[in-house]
Amino acid sequence: MSTVQLRRPPSGVDRPEVPRGPREFRLRLRAAAVRYGPVLLTYGVLKLAGFAVFMYLLDSAGDFRRKNPRFGGGEHAWDVLASWDGWWYQQIAEHGYDPALEPVPGATGLITLEGNSAAFFPLYPTLMRLVSECTGLGLYGAGLTVSVLASFAAALGIYAVTKRLGGHRAGLVSAGLWAVWPGSGTEWSGYSESLYTALAAWACHAVMTRRWLTAGLLTCAAGLCRPTAVALVAALAVAAVLSLRRREDGVRRPLAAVAIAPLGLFGYLAWVNYRMGDINGYSKLQDGAWAHKFDWGVHSFNVLTSIPVGHFDYLFAMPFEDVIGVCVVLMVPVLTVLLVRLRPPAVLVVYTVLSYLMVMTTQQYFGNVSRYLLPLFPLFVPLALAMRRLRWPSLATVLGMAALASGSYAGYVLFVLGVP
Repeated sequence: MSTVQLRRPPSGVDRPEVPRGPREFRLRLRAAAVRYGPVLLTYGVLKLAGFAVFMYLLDSAGDFRRKNPRFGGGEHAWDVLASWDGWWYQQIAEHGYDPALEPVPGATGLITLEGNSAAFFPLYPTLMRLVSECTGLGLYGAGLTVSVLASFAAALGIYAVTKRLGGHRAGLVSAGLWAVWPGSGTEWSGYSESLYTALAAWACHAVMTRRWLTAGLLTCAAGLCRPTAVALVAALAVAAVLSLRRREDGVRRPLAAVAIAPLGLFGYLAWVNYRMGDINGYSKLQDGAWAHKFDWGVHSFNVLTSIPVGHFDYLFAMPFEDVIGVCVVLMVPVLTVLLVRLRPPAVLVVYTVLSYLMVMTTQQYFGNVSRYLLPLFPLFVPLALAMRRLRWPSLATVLGMAALASGSYAGYVLFVLGVP
């Protein structure tokens, strides 16, 4: 019997390429669906449950019908989603910026300057305007589209970070926690939290996977989204220094990431200050128009020492919302210690700690603290690693009940009982 021998092609002959076309695209799409579908489904179902409860509470209470559309009111329940800060973002998307420090005539109290859109960073309204022009949606619909899509991107980023530390199941739990966390009511609204969290999560993941240029570009974009991106810039810088000390990735890429990362944040602040003709214009606007200023934590200390004894005589007191805020603020150090015990990459610890300190050392509406701390996604990791031990029915029950309750504590309380 003769045998057929398979011969390798000569070294100089190219092997035939795998056909590329619709079939390969379908295979890749199917693989992506298998890989990421459970993450998107977990987040989407939990978020939709909480959102439905939020809309029901708004409609049944009906308080929004008696309020100014700019300040938590509107003709329909869903109009509330684009009020407060959402109104400012729509103004920027439609009219652009005109930075100025305009005094309020005769004002002598906390608010001495007229509100100005320059206090709000440009990336979110820019995307809102772009989506509106490309799709024909109004600014309201475009803004919500950007937020919803960004919230799913954030869920994928949080999953990816957590998976590297605790596996697939822990990653799914983290995506679920993102849907039900205090302050998560802003994820599907005219706010920038979802966009910023998505950029921060993927920037941290890029650092963890040593893709330095990607991390730098994402951090730069995050700096065009929120001023708290300074914590992300610092976290990337620390990670880069550690990489240089270990000589893991050479010199050029980490240094390039460090150089690129702060351009968005400091570039926007420099432009605003230049247009205002004041080197500290942005900070003066935040202080004079919104009473937001760095105070070394004095205001936070006043709140934390007043609420336990039932006193609500501090600045910007909103009892129901503030109690939730105190619970979140006290929970963060506990979760941070548990996170550190896991010995995660330094970028996650530095980002979490600095973000927390920035919030706590600023005078602002304390009730909004649950929203300001929402982007601290590394805090989900220790909880996810503990909850992954639960069986699926128990896990679904815990997250499902949290999702339903979030319609109140993460949505209604924030938008109606407080000032977001």
